[in-house]
Amino acid sequence: MKRSIFSIIAIFSLAFSAWATGEGKIEVPLRFDRYYNYEEVVKAMEVLHAAYPDLTQLESLGESEEGRKIYVLKINNSKTGAELEKPGVWVDGNIHGNEIQAGEVCLYYANMLLTKYGTNEKITKVVDRNVHYIVPVVNVDGRAHFFEDAHTPSSSRSIRVPKDDDNDGLFDEDAPDDLDGDGNICQMRIKDPNGAYKADPEDPRILVRVKPGEKGEYTLLGSEGIDNDGDGRFNEDAEGYLDPNRNWGYHWMPPYVQRGAGNFPLSGVGLKATNDYVAKHPNIIMNFAFHNAGGMWLRVPSEKSIQIPASDIASYDVIGKEAIKITPGYVYMPSHDLYPTYGDTDGQFFFVFGSYALVGELFQNQTQTYSEAKKTPASGEQAQGGRDNRNEQEREQLKFSDNVTQGELYKDWKPFKHPVYGDIEIGGWVKMSSRLPHPFMLPELVHRNASVVLLAADNTPEISMEVFEVKNMGKDLHKVRVRLKNEKGLASMTAQAVKDKLYSIDHLKVTGGKVIAGGKIANHRLDQVSYKEVKPEIQFFAMPGNSIAEYEFIIEGKGKVNFDYISTKAKNVNTSVTL
Repeated sequence: MKRSIFSIIAIFSLAFSAWATGEGKIEVPLRFDRYYNYEEVVKAMEVLHAAYPDLTQLESLGESEEGRKIYVLKINNSKTGAELEKPGVWVDGNIHGNEIQAGEVCLYYANMLLTKYGTNEKITKVVDRNVHYIVPVVNVDGRAHFFEDAHTPSSSRSIRVPKDDDNDGLFDEDAPDDLDGDGNICQMRIKDPNGAYKADPEDPRILVRVKPGEKGEYTLLGSEGIDNDGDGRFNEDAEGYLDPNRNWGYHWMPPYVQRGAGNFPLSGVGLKATNDYVAKHPNIIMNFAFHNAGGMWLRVPSEKSIQIPASDIASYDVIGKEAIKITPGYVYMPSHDLYPTYGDTDGQFFFVFGSYALVGELFQNQTQTYSEAKKTPASGEQAQGGRDNRNEQEREQLKFSDNVTQGELYKDWKPFKHPVYGDIEIGGWVKMSSRLPHPFMLPELVHRNASVVLLAADNTPEISMEVFEVKNMGKDLHKVRVRLKNEKGLASMTAQAVKDKLYSIDHLKVTGGKVIAGGKIANHRLDQVSYKEVKPEIQFFAMPGNSIAEYEFIIEGKGKVNFDYISTKAKNVNTSVTL
């Protein structure tokens, strides 16, 4: 794609403008009244690691198509246990390159855990009990180009895998062009008495469709650009398109079913590296993937034909029903209620890796208000009133830009001499608008969403075990009863993982004595026990959230007997008794 020297200068000017990325040294505690470009995200992770070397590790889990490193900041207090023996919480963002506020939520959460460790009791317990894997930017190339290049609010989303969108044998050769060199890709319009649009009488910056019989004033020409490949079309072959949230392995569908799916699952280099890293950390039990906009908490499944166990929905509800209280205006719902997707992150984590997965859709566009207080529609709902309602919303957002952000979100229409169309006008929403909050709105957004992650981390399973009864039955036989408790809201395994046999089921193992019989107690007061016929010394089960499980063993022998609860995703516990 051709770029003029004026565009290049303007792009770099915008990319590092004070309101977008801030200025000055990056230090702890991090600032969240600004956005960080890719290099600054890396630097922010480096300074957090340097400030808290005993609690953090900074690792590269792999590289992208363009060779940028994908970093994970691991937060773990090694003094309270080994990493893989603790419940893991995975937090990622910016899987779509333009969804930059998602990365800021991840950075804020890391900053919150580290800077408040030792002073905030709740955060200290979460850090000591869990291990966190925080990946602020999954699509590192997309984020880098979003800041470096001219874009619309919605472009630079794809993994940077060249694709011949127009089937002319060339790849990514006709993307939009920053014609006026302002660092944005805005819209083009041309005056046309036969056009389908006219200026809105309330705000001439907005174009509204003419009614039958009305005279037109404008034709919309689309995004800024020229015909770079001389095929008579404009902007038809931009970067990509490989959607990293449609390229995971679970329920992947080919491109004719799911746009952006790629040629095969995990064909994205960086995405494959991310998947491989997760596979090496089977202790991960909670996953958050932060996205761009809409004000939603989405859980699996993403397609209506797929059902998940009711007990797993109950576990999700422990987080989701509280999350919407922490983030006012958000809705909590299964992903398919928005629209069906295939090959997405939450499906991969839940159905392949056996962890609970929530997608956080962040910014609520309707919060950009310039009006008296009024009831706004819940996020995720379809706006009522059709085009008239959309026009009204845009009018209010323009007033918000004019009066609250001092005009920084919208470029007024300006004349431009186009090499093909002649006299046109360029204007519209700039790239740092619409789908992400102005930086003054960022601190509350990142804090509220990070608080939901903290809620989930606090609810990861915490298993305790005690011997609550020992009875001598004579002839070296003893009846021993053991009680296990999960005092947190999430189960130690998803019911789906148990059903699909994704990994070894949690179990209680007795050693040090000969187990004659053993089984789960239905009612210890009435001596109701379901004995296991084979290998009674090993009892397989998963611990639901906020639950108690009791087991009885008839043990022959004397001396020390050990009871070990072993779990992939909850911390192992043990106790013993001397007979």
